[in-house]
Amino acid sequence: MEKRFLTPIETTQLIATNGRRVLTQPLARTWVLSLLAGFYIAFGAELATLVTSDASTHLGEGISRLLGGSVFSLGLMLVVICGAELFTGNSLLTKTALQGQIPWQKIAENWAIVIIGNLVGSLFLAWLMVESELWQIGRVAEHAVNIAAAKCELSFSVALVRGILCNWLVCLAVFMATAARDIPGKMLACYVPIMAFVASGFEHSVANMYFIPTGLLLKAKLGLQVAELTWTNFFISNLIPVTLGNIIGGVVFVGFAYWFAYLKGTSE
Repeated sequence: MEKRFLTPIETTQLIATNGRRVLTQPLARTWVLSLLAGFYIAFGAELATLVTSDASTHLGEGISRLLGGSVFSLGLMLVVICGAELFTGNSLLTKTALQGQIPWQKIAENWAIVIIGNLVGSLFLAWLMVESELWQIGRVAEHAVNIAAAKCELSFSVALVRGILCNWLVCLAVFMATAARDIPGKMLACYVPIMAFVASGFEHSVANMYFIPTGLLLKAKLGLQVAELTWTNFFISNLIPVTLGNIIGGVVFVGFAYWFAYLKGTSE
């Protein structure tokens, strides 16, 4: 009988092996796949915004967060099952570099292309959603602006820590999805950790590439006065610390930890 899942050591080995793709993968392919990841995470973020726009009023804050996290997990499911290059998940490439199978400059090159592609994809979908005028449903526009403003108000240290906690869970989701051998298993592996990070209020750099620009575009379109919601605060107060936190969370607590536990000192 075919195995339903891989053991942790088999999963770690497979992730390290899969990381070798950056040595031969054309840059054009990396670019297209990074755009797709930006679209996919933005779809999850858009759905979470809609679902939670009035859920807390009727169901309470906790259940609203649970629902938001549940539907947001769509984004990682699309990335994992359909295939895409997501910056946060690519923290796991460090396993392959630590094993000496790819040079660190290849990781830097991949990360640079992927984060820009994720940003462009997220911005494009944010623009499409604003142009669709679906934000006119209920309190969606107000909720989207409030989400964006709250993210821009975070201090550097708070955004950094929330970024660490977020990508710790995201990379564990990717780890478990890699271990799963069928699509239902991969979907469940994506669902639980992603639901947990969203419900907890952790910060994901690529998701914020949709959430905050959407709020900014709606602010401009509706002529709203929200002092803290600016493009400068988007990049300086949120995206930079959250991205640094995401790198630490994914690289240290998942990439390095499992490499040290299972691959350090081996040739495979």
